[in-house]
Amino acid sequence: MKRFLVLLLALTVSGALFAGGRSQSAPSGAPAPAREIRVLLANHPYGELLRAEIPDFERQTGIRVILESLQEAQLTQKLTTEFATGSSTVDVFMSRPLQETLLFNKNGWYAPLDAYDFSDYPANTVDIGRKDGRPYVVPLVTEWQVLYYRKDLFDRAGLKVPADFTELENAARVLNTGGVAGFGSRGAGAAAVTQLSSYVYNYGGNYLDNNVAVFDTADAVEAIRYYGRLLGSYGPQGVTSMSWEALMPVFQAGRLAMWTDASVFYGQIIDPTKTQIPAADVGVAKLPSGPKGDSPFIVVSWAMGISSKSRDQDSAMKFLTWATSKELALKGMAANITMARNSVWDDPQVKAVMNPGLVETRVHASQNGYPYDRPFMSSVGKARDLIGEVIIESINTRGASNRLQAMATERAAGVNDLLKADGEYGGR
Repeated sequence: MKRFLVLLLALTVSGALFAGGRSQSAPSGAPAPAREIRVLLANHPYGELLRAEIPDFERQTGIRVILESLQEAQLTQKLTTEFATGSSTVDVFMSRPLQETLLFNKNGWYAPLDAYDFSDYPANTVDIGRKDGRPYVVPLVTEWQVLYYRKDLFDRAGLKVPADFTELENAARVLNTGGVAGFGSRGAGAAAVTQLSSYVYNYGGNYLDNNVAVFDTADAVEAIRYYGRLLGSYGPQGVTSMSWEALMPVFQAGRLAMWTDASVFYGQIIDPTKTQIPAADVGVAKLPSGPKGDSPFIVVSWAMGISSKSRDQDSAMKFLTWATSKELALKGMAANITMARNSVWDDPQVKAVMNPGLVETRVHASQNGYPYDRPFMSSVGKARDLIGEVIIESINTRGASNRLQAMATERAAGVNDLLKADGEYGGR
């Protein structure tokens, strides 16, 4: 009886497998099933450019793209959750090297890109995405901190473009009138960390030194006080809840005289369908120098990678190669997106349309800039939350908080605990 049941079970299983095999095979001469990949893009100027171009990729390749576009924090959370739980079906995704590369590489979530041609990229932009000598991400966009300012308001007030932090604060005070905020920058806690960074560097401070938190030093705290005084005194109402997405419309509506943020946003700022300010009235200048430095951040803000768990690495590589091509990089430059490829900066057609201020500030940042705009560590999101609490305290008190130093020291200890938990403390 047992032998009969075993035989019956074997026949049933083999029959099911045979039937399943037949159902999965296509009749002779039938077209192959359509290939599709899942792509996650950031809600970023270059992500928006790619979104508009994807139908051309689909027509050229026959590969269907299942597209999702997310705000940067949502993108990081979604990728981290899906990869960590092993539930991800993502094939290709945009990624922030300074925010995610250490963690993603540590967990093996990127596929290696040994076959990709990186010859058109600055070596340091590729190096940040390497692990054990192998590249894992393709740089898309480089960004550096600039000062956007209203030329018309400066002319009307008889002001020159500020060259240092003293002049920046004076201009903010003078221009803070008539329903116009004198100065804006990110104030929303963790989001503000990247923009605060250049102020910290120019005061002689840093976030980390040899993988030890040092943003509680006297220089760094003084920079946080200065940043808080500017935003608390001359910033738009509700600035502690504002990242760039909220500040840009304020500038475009004519209610903000100066704004320090990433260079990549110039094209969006002057978009005639979204702004009330003529492009001729929008200036781009280098970040003013501080008491101890003249070093804005210059970073690889966005890159693109392939998931190590992608079930169609070939289609994923075709998409990545297309999305990072020189042809699309040129379109990005034409839209004032500061692309990472070397060759596009030398293209005559690009030079003819690129804002001279962007070109000049890139040269300055390339020669003097600092390659990080946040603590470079695996738990960078949690570290930014901790630093962001200090920033908000400074803004809310216009830089005058008598507990700012103690708060910075306490949060620095918290960042050191994160570094120790990840095995990265003290340079490891």
